[in-house]
Amino acid sequence: MTIKVVVVDDQALVRAGFRVLIDSDDDFEVLGEASNGEEAIDLVEVTSPDVVLMDIRMPVMDGIEATRRIVSGLPGDVPRVLILTTFDLDEYVYAALRAGASGFLLKDTPPHEMLAAIRVIAEGNALLSPSVTRRLISDFATHEVKASGSTKEIDSLTEREREVFTLVSEGKSNQELASALHMSTATAKTHVSHVLMKLNARDRAQLVVIAYESGFITPG
Repeated sequence: MTIKVVVVDDQALVRAGFRVLIDSDDDFEVLGEASNGEEAIDLVEVTSPDVVLMDIRMPVMDGIEATRRIVSGLPGDVPRVLILTTFDLDEYVYAALRAGASGFLLKDTPPHEMLAAIRVIAEGNALLSPSVTRRLISDFATHEVKASGSTKEIDSLTEREREVFTLVSEGKSNQELASALHMSTATAKTHVSHVLMKLNARDRAQLVVIAYESGFITPG
């Protein structure tokens, strides 16, 4: 099954490079390119891609606002948004997560890793590695995050699911979850799925946001 991709970046050379790379693999098809967030929204509405590679800093409309509108405002199947970043812009990462991004990709990522990342996102998983999550947690600790929203869904978690939720929020991988809780990786995966379902979260990236915004986890 071909994975349909839209590339959004304000630099034409960057877009062209990504397009050539992605189209070189038979599993992918680039449906189009956009140079800003406004164009991206229009293009996504017309083409219905599976994954949107989204730059953050762009004219007219930035990638964060475009992500928010694509994830929450467009009819039909919502594509996954994979943020393109240099990680020199850490202050934007949390905002992108809140907007609904499913993961982050470094612009200097090796080609084979970029294609693998697009596959991960297309399959419905979050591309938020433990190391990236820990970086985010460090950022949380330096910013005041106001607790918000109902904790009713969190209260519905079992004791084991709360342990899993805590470890995921700390950036632990499924393997690390399994080791810490003395269970198989498959069982850890199942528990993560239950937590995602109960908290109505798209992916692990959103679990991190929920944990901090609800006050379940305290920065620092």
